[in-house]
Amino acid sequence: MRQFLLFISVIGVGLLFISRLFYLQVYNTNTQSLYEDNAIRKVFDLPKRGFVYDRNGELLVSNQPSYDVMVIPREVEPLDTLEFCQLLKIEKEDFISKYEKAYHYSPRLESVFVSHLSKEDYAVLQEKMRKFKGFYIQKRSLRHYTTTIGANVLGDIGEVNNRIISRDPYYRMGDLIGKQGVEASYENTLRGVKGIKFIQKDRFNRNIGPYKDGKFDTIPVQGKDITITIDAQLQAYGELLMKNKRGGVIAIEPSSGEILAMVAAPTYDPNILVGRERSKNFTKLYNDSIAKPLFNRSLQGVYEPGSPFKLMNALIALQEGVITPQESVTCYKGYRYGNRVMKCHCNYGTRNNLITGIQRSCNAYFATTYRKILDKDGNASHGIDAWSKHAKSFGLGEFLNNDLYVGQKGRIPDRDYYRGIYPKTFYSTYTISNAIGQGEVATTPIQLANMAAAIANRGYYYTPHIIKHIEGETLPEQFTEPKQTTIEKRHFEPVIEGMLQVYKNGTAASLQVKDIEICGKTGTVENFIKIDSVKTQLTDHSIFVAFAPKDNPKIAIAVFVENGYWGSRFAGKVASLMIEKHIKGYITRTDLEEWLLRHSLQDEYAKPYTGEPFQINGYTTLQVVQEQEYNRLKNELNKINKTDN
Repeated sequence: MRQFLLFISVIGVGLLFISRLFYLQVYNTNTQSLYEDNAIRKVFDLPKRGFVYDRNGELLVSNQPSYDVMVIPREVEPLDTLEFCQLLKIEKEDFISKYEKAYHYSPRLESVFVSHLSKEDYAVLQEKMRKFKGFYIQKRSLRHYTTTIGANVLGDIGEVNNRIISRDPYYRMGDLIGKQGVEASYENTLRGVKGIKFIQKDRFNRNIGPYKDGKFDTIPVQGKDITITIDAQLQAYGELLMKNKRGGVIAIEPSSGEILAMVAAPTYDPNILVGRERSKNFTKLYNDSIAKPLFNRSLQGVYEPGSPFKLMNALIALQEGVITPQESVTCYKGYRYGNRVMKCHCNYGTRNNLITGIQRSCNAYFATTYRKILDKDGNASHGIDAWSKHAKSFGLGEFLNNDLYVGQKGRIPDRDYYRGIYPKTFYSTYTISNAIGQGEVATTPIQLANMAAAIANRGYYYTPHIIKHIEGETLPEQFTEPKQTTIEKRHFEPVIEGMLQVYKNGTAASLQVKDIEICGKTGTVENFIKIDSVKTQLTDHSIFVAFAPKDNPKIAIAVFVENGYWGSRFAGKVASLMIEKHIKGYITRTDLEEWLLRHSLQDEYAKPYTGEPFQINGYTTLQVVQEQEYNRLKNELNKINKTDN
């Protein structure tokens, strides 16, 4: 029996190997095993990305054809490097660097060698590709922005990095992914699904045809089209008004939370981040640490909200029952506490109630109101926690849980926040600057616009969002369910009346628009930076929040203009014009329009770097743009108006 043992063992092992191979090749031929099979070449067919439309159906982003030279390093054979580099319009050093990068990624997997060939370069190269073994041309789609606006809204696409590849196996070296804006927020929707072809190779590594007659091949699935909430014409108008200025503008539809416009100034043409020049242009934008065009001020800019926050303090005081709309406070050109004075523009001895306090933006009235909130039960620690809870119910001091790619929380302090500074005793006067929206309070433009929308709705808001429609899908509940604030509906009417009086008789009286009841609030915020380690005060920021009309509101807006002096000087004009543009579709306050086009703040932004003196109170002569620049802006305006008509 022993003489057959070795023979039986050999036969058994052989049958085991044969059965295993038979199983792998016949019964277990799945896509995963094909990916791992070195004898099969994988060729991906990249899908077209979905289109992006504005709320009115205007096409904003489509696709254009592009061609990439791909490489499989281990299949590369000796070649005429000089000729190849000339065809690709690259230097030999670039060739070596790109090859080493591809080899380091994977010797056996394809990766992008040179991306974004033009049609002309592709036509010349295609005829000679047979001479360069291991290289082939892959067709793909690049973005085509049919507009020059909304760079911060739309975003851009760029190549994935190793971190993304390791996190998501869908992507391979050279793939494109949404980097910013809508392109990033809705990447999984827009990107589609890759197709793939499996090519059988022989023992000499030559292609011999489709594996199993293409049984496992798939075709690409184009990404879904999306409609965003932005009104392209209102967006273009807002960007034009903010030319030669820095800041952020957010306009929201109160009845839905849809973002009508999202302006970040300065901005740039999204088309410069497409094609072979993308890397160079992105580097220029990224390295601009002064103007920061890649910084989305409308979402990421964290500023003290200034006087618009007085609206919040008024609502909280009414809810807490510490004031009535009729009660008045006498203002002696400011509020005095200890040996300090919080100055005010009211005449000496002016008496203000809630409505006139908002109308005149009286610091004395709101400092008194703030102290009443915190001292309600004799314990300022409890009072500030209650104050903080009410403010946060409006989305302040929190991420808004929206679908925007970037954002900041801002800051609404509570007792825990102050415990490190005041560990034992805590009094309302310690944080009195919160009464006028300064001190430790910090917000973003989108948060203030959302606050204005909640006031317009008399106590609730919808999460601000950028998506309006995705083909074949419904919007998630987070965008369609209203969020209630902690303030009862009855308390909003006197505050809204005060906002209306801001336009009729108050700090924005010069900005009235015929036939539209606008409710607003001006704001002026002190502006400090460090220059050579010295805290230096620059020109104040200009802030404005508003909604309109008073009843059945169609738009809520927040405008921040950095170094813009006071609220009505820059921000108020921008807000009033955008409100009229949205509601009427045309402009009657052409005087405001003309003023904004003619005046620039570029000199203000240059002062910290030129050593020029600062004028804090806004009495300097404003820089007027040169006639050539004004004519260019006027032509842009005419184009926008012509499109509207």
